[in-house]
Amino acid sequence: MKLYRIGELARLSEVSPRTIDYYTKIGLIDPETRSDTNYRLYSDETLMRLKRIEIMKKDKYTLEEIKASLLSWTKVSHNELVTDKLTSIQVHLQQLQREVQEIRPIIDKMKPAQMKKMNKVLTPHTVACIEALLLLLGKSPLS
Repeated sequence: MKLYRIGELARLSEVSPRTIDYYTKIGLIDPETRSDTNYRLYSDETLMRLKRIEIMKKDKYTLEEIKASLLSWTKVSHNELVTDKLTSIQVHLQQLQREVQEIRPIIDKMKPAQMKKMNKVLTPHTVACIEALLLLLGKSPLS
């Protein structure tokens, strides 16, 4: 297993060493171990986690929301790859929910004939995804 000191981890993850210190302090990341000279050493899993944190920050998540999300997925699986995929799916679903909420007023104003045309243009999988998202938002499906 490859271990990184803060400077190496900062360079690879494209965040500052201060950010890594702060994330460690608030519990978003944890060092794997300490070196003989007492340097904190971080693993590849931490590198993946840092990249995931930065993606979620770009999607406007607060650090508390990120921490809660990562914690909930860590409870599902301790495998960082599985956690990474589950978090990624969650981020994408939440982005889709925001986008559906943005187009919801337009959909609400559509006439039945327009809805039928829209359903014919969309693939069955796309329609199923839209219907599922609308159900999650408490609206009747398109069909």
